[in-house]
Amino acid sequence: MNENRLDGADHLERSIDWKQGLAIALGVPLLVLPSLGYLPLYLSAAAILIWGLSVIQGFFQNAAYAEMATTFPKASGLPGFAQHVFRTENYKGKYDKGKLIGGFSAWSYWFAWTPVLAIFSILVGGYLHGLFPVLGETFTENQLALITGVVIFTGLFTVNWFGLKDGAILGYILAAVSLIPLVILTVAPFATGHVEMANITGSWLPADWAWDMHHILILFGIFAIAQWSACAWETAAIYGPEYKNPSKDVPKALLACGIVCFFSFVLVQGAVIGVLGVDGVLAEPVSPLIPVARAVFGEAGSIITIIMLIAAMILIIQTAYLGSSRAMHSMATEGNLPKSLGKTNRHGTPFVAMLVIGAFNLVLIFMGNPAAIVAASAIGYTCANGISLFAYVRAKKHPAFANLERPFKAPKGWKHVAMLFGLFNLPLCLVGVVYLNSLEIGWTPTWVGFIVLALYIPIWFYSQHETRRSKSNSATASSSDHDAPEPEKMLDLR
Repeated sequence: MNENRLDGADHLERSIDWKQGLAIALGVPLLVLPSLGYLPLYLSAAAILIWGLSVIQGFFQNAAYAEMATTFPKASGLPGFAQHVFRTENYKGKYDKGKLIGGFSAWSYWFAWTPVLAIFSILVGGYLHGLFPVLGETFTENQLALITGVVIFTGLFTVNWFGLKDGAILGYILAAVSLIPLVILTVAPFATGHVEMANITGSWLPADWAWDMHHILILFGIFAIAQWSACAWETAAIYGPEYKNPSKDVPKALLACGIVCFFSFVLVQGAVIGVLGVDGVLAEPVSPLIPVARAVFGEAGSIITIIMLIAAMILIIQTAYLGSSRAMHSMATEGNLPKSLGKTNRHGTPFVAMLVIGAFNLVLIFMGNPAAIVAASAIGYTCANGISLFAYVRAKKHPAFANLERPFKAPKGWKHVAMLFGLFNLPLCLVGVVYLNSLEIGWTPTWVGFIVLALYIPIWFYSQHETRRSKSNSATASSSDHDAPEPEKMLDLR
């Protein structure tokens, strides 16, 4: 057996360092793309401030997550340690309520990341539809999105079949293709004088903004949507079981990714509003970077931008595909999902989970509305963050965990910070995003979100039945082996 492989069957393989974990997580800064036009719709230029505050929120939350990821190095980030902390050791009853809570947190996290594959496959199909007129004449946007999804999912599944290390190599390639042009496109408007500061300072908040309950709920909802993108660099911690040295690799990968996110989210939104103004952004809400590129670099620049954005979206899909498959693998190995979903190949890749996630997203693509999918999955993300932060507080206070070795420690008293942000997520951001969805898109995304989250309950009860049946069969087999005659006696009976 490979010495870097964790003990037991169907476990992940320790094959990457912090730089490779960072390369895979570098899809996160690009999650700003689908919301560049959404946040200014409600907050005008103050969207820039929301992005900065949301990334800072990520630093507060991820300090707690880094401590937990190194305290439980065999757990897969948020979904892994939340399941471990809430379950009751040596539980004798039929159903462990703590295990149900921890598993629900992991399921919420899975639902937060999984739809990213469908969201960006739809967007890639849309960009291809506009970039190549011949495709537009042959296929509808929905058909092209579905074809794009099949091609991307198949390619990523093939590459990652051989382990996370190869996924990191793809991450390096896509990061170079997408992040470098994104940096150039962000910095160039400031350097060439295309950014008008009056577009930012003169339109800081909408004219009708008031600090009443209606707008406060909108603000909480905006924070929920923003953190879906700006706090998502916690995914660097989900590869805890696959880092060669988790105690050092996890905090390094998180810190590096957080710094990249802070500058990219703030500067990209600042450049877009600075060049186009709030009205210009609202006129091009889906792809405002294209008119920015056209203004700075001309028509050729807009074509380069589309190509860059397509590469960026593939990188985001790669990040989401790996993160959500690790979440599903973690739930299966913890007994919160059917065991078959935890199967890995000889390279340590959770291939069954990856197949299921790919099929699920092909179904989501038929919805055809990325905004509705984001709105639904943001509900899962607020739940996952809230419960995971409460898990951190429990791990600091509970006698079973209080004295565990913590190779990386958040600052003293961080459990109070974690509790504060846990309550910010649940209930404030959850209520806010439901309210915001009702205003912008209607109740469909909210119902989709709650239905998908509720589906966990019957699946979990089935998994508990499967676990008990497996234990019963093992006990019966053990008893049979114990009672069986010894070989010598069997010869005598013959």
